[in-house]
Formats: sequence, structure tokens, C-alpha cells
Amino acid sequence: MTVTRRSALKALVAAGVGTVAGTGAYGFMYGRHDLELTSSIVSVAGLPRALGGLRIGLITDTHRSRWVSHDDVSHAAAMLMNERPDLIVLGGDYVTWGDREYVAAAADALASLRAPHGVFGILGNHDDDHDMPAALGAHGVEVLKDARTRVQIKGEALELVGIRYWTRRAADIAALTHGANGTIVLLAHDPRRLAEAAELGVPLVLSGHTHGGQIVLPLVSALAAQKYPVVAGLGRRGSTTMFVSRGVGTIYVPIRLSCPPEVAVLTLQPASTLTG
Repeated sequence: MTVTRRSALKALVAAGVGTVAGTGAYGFMYGRHDLELTSSIVSVAGLPRALGGLRIGLITDTHRSRWVSHDDVSHAAAMLMNERPDLIVLGGDYVTWGDREYVAAAADALASLRAPHGVFGILGNHDDDHDMPAALGAHGVEVLKDARTRVQIKGEALELVGIRYWTRRAADIAALTHGANGTIVLLAHDPRRLAEAAELGVPLVLSGHTHGGQIVLPLVSALAAQKYPVVAGLGRRGSTTMFVSRGVGTIYVPIRLSCPPEVAVLTLQPASTLTG
């Protein structure tokens, strides 16, 4: 039997299509549910020694929807509670496209979250400014909408500054940090706020939004890296440290490839000198 160039090409295309389909099926059936608990040591410039060892739990981008179930989100909450963090941060995008049908459900799935020093949340670009904060507030979450709150821990102050997705100017963020007497932690859904935080000398930024790339392939990863200063995990600019969570849910397509959903536990440690 003679193998022609055309038949060989058809066979290669068919194999490629089969591989893509199989990979997509895996990402849909398993990858998006393969929740990971990650632990990171986070160096923070100027952090008082008394706050060394403080453990912050971070859950973000739950995207409660038709494709992200109550069990998906409540499992993430239960996983974090098993770690007994000192403080919990919720990083926004609790629903998708502001879908009011899932606002209450999104908050209900996180209702088990409790921490000795509180549970704090910010809003993402998919969240509305009224119903979502009210639903979270009913479960004890303090939602920071361009606001700052001080948490006293072991005689030291931790200043949590939470900004809306659309708050981008350094001057607007500076107005929120003005007068802060403790270590500032900027809670910003979009990791692109690293630039403003570094300009203002904010020592720590916690973010989400990127989903870690969600579908991590060579070309997709390269594009994400061009758009965001940190796509997932730890990054640094000057004396500012950033952590970006891969999040829990999905957007656009209910698939994750080489990028499992994440619940993060961050242990803060003082850093005398950080270099960018």
C-alpha cells in the first residue's frame, strides 16, 4: 500500500484533532476540579517581627455559575478552613458577568469561612457594586470597596486596602493609603496594579483575575505573560511583593489545562531588603 503525502497529512490532522479533543475533555472533566492547596512563604518589606508567621488564606475567582457548582466553591472553603489561617482574603469575581442568579449562591458557598482576625473581600470586574457585597456581608465578610481597614495583631497594625477593579490611578490608591500607620497590604483583583503599588512603596499586593492562564499552552502562556506582570504565584517589583492566585473557577470555557484551581495559604515573613 502506497502512502501519499495527502493521506499522511490527513492522518496527522486527524491525530491532532483527536489529541486536542482528548485534552479538552480532560480539562473539562478533571482539570477544572483538581483543586490544589498551595503554601508560600511571602517576604514583606518592613513587616514587624511580631507579624512574622502570620498566615493569610486566599480564595479568588470562584465564578459561581452553571459550570462552577456550589460543591466546587464550598470544597475550596472547606479546604481553607482545614488550614486554620489567621486571616482570610477573598479576591473577587464571585460570579460571572454579574449574573444576579448566582449572587446569593456564590456567597452561600463561602459561608463557612471564619478566621481569628476576620474575613475580608474585594470586588472583581464580574461583580456588581451592591448585591454581591450585601450577600457576602450577610455571612460576615467585610467587603472593602476603595476602603482601608486596620487589623490589630500582637500589638501591630496590618492595614488592608481594598480597591475596586476600576480603581487604577496611583493618586486614587495613595488617597486610601494616606495616614496608614501599619504594614499595608493592597487587595487588588487585577495584578496590573503592581505598578502603582511599587510606585507608592506598598510592601504587599494580593491579586487574582488571571486564573493563572487557565489553559496553559505555550502560545497562551506567552500572551498572558505579556499582559500581566505576574500571572500566578509570587512576583516582585522593587520593594513590593505580589502574590497572584490561580483562582477556583473558570471563565469563557469550563476547562483548565496544566493550571489547576487553587486555594492559597501565605505565610508572611519580614524581609530587610528586596530587590526587583
